[in-house]
Amino acid sequence: QGQLVESGGGLVQAGGSLSVSCAASGRTFSSYAMGWFRQAPGKEREFVAAIKWSGGGTYYGNSVKGRFTISRDYAKNTVYLQMNSLKPEDTAVYYCAAATRPRLSSSWSDYDYWGQGTQVTVSS
Repeated sequence: QGQLVESGGGLVQAGGSLSVSCAASGRTFSSYAMGWFRQAPGKEREFVAAIKWSGGGTYYGNSVKGRFTISRDYAKNTVYLQMNSLKPEDTAVYYCAAATRPRLSSSWSDYDYWGQGTQVTVSS
């Protein structure tokens, strides 16, 4: 079984920065890409960013483009999301996901493994 474990969420003031990470193990090693999604209370799950394990190609959601950076450490099997210039509307549970299909996707249905999520709260 694959396993994804997120860490690093927390509380930060608007304008601040925060980094979350996702450690992958098990069958997630064979995944093509890793993604970050978020879900705020009462809202649908939203695509944040994705990255290919090999080559490191990236893809960002429009709401975070220019503020968030996704990266991966292939040796550590870990994906990171650096979040800068945070806004209160970035408040959500952030989920890490792994996709085995050979396509860098913003659709949650294209991802096969999911982490448990980590809370990010941005105060105004």
